[in-house]
Amino acid sequence: MNEVIPAEQIRAVYDDTTIRVYQAYSEAIADSALKHQTFVSPPFKMERMTWIKPSFLWMMYRAGWGFKDEGQTRILAIDITREGFEWALAHSCRSHPEPGVSRETWEEIKTNTPVRIQWDPERDLSLQPLAHRAIQIGLSKEAVTRYVNDWIQRVTDVTPLAHSIHALAVEGRTEEATRLLPDEKTYPMASLIDA
Repeated sequence: MNEVIPAEQIRAVYDDTTIRVYQAYSEAIADSALKHQTFVSPPFKMERMTWIKPSFLWMMYRAGWGFKDEGQTRILAIDITREGFEWALAHSCRSHPEPGVSRETWEEIKTNTPVRIQWDPERDLSLQPLAHRAIQIGLSKEAVTRYVNDWIQRVTDVTPLAHSIHALAVEGRTEEATRLLPDEKTYPMASLIDA
């Protein structure tokens, strides 16, 4: 029996205390993050919104398996506290206004909300869109500070894994590539999204 997947669902690698998110960066930012086990400014820019993605394949789509451009050559797996992740969801708004919301109201909501939520089509191994969506979470202001200083527990370079999976997929060795994918499960706290 095939699993019916909701249109919007958080799927991730997680345990009792942490959840894994992905980001892609340049060599300089990745090397610094790995050395310090968090992001350090410089080279990381604290004043910019930073997007975290629990979906490995959506990260591969966004970064082209680490081959898209120099700013996304290194794929990092970042284990953050579930408490922090759930704080982000509870302090979020969607990246686009709901129908009927005035521009003034929308600007006020954005000004007072440090986290953006965006749902984009999940991707398969060929990076083609699927019917259900994966969450992207944009952190700004207070959320970035909490992310860098409090939430991050471990930073791992998964670029070699990404390249291995990509090479197998290109060769048509789909089953082997699929076995290497992170085991993402439905995350139970999606109801915390305040959007």
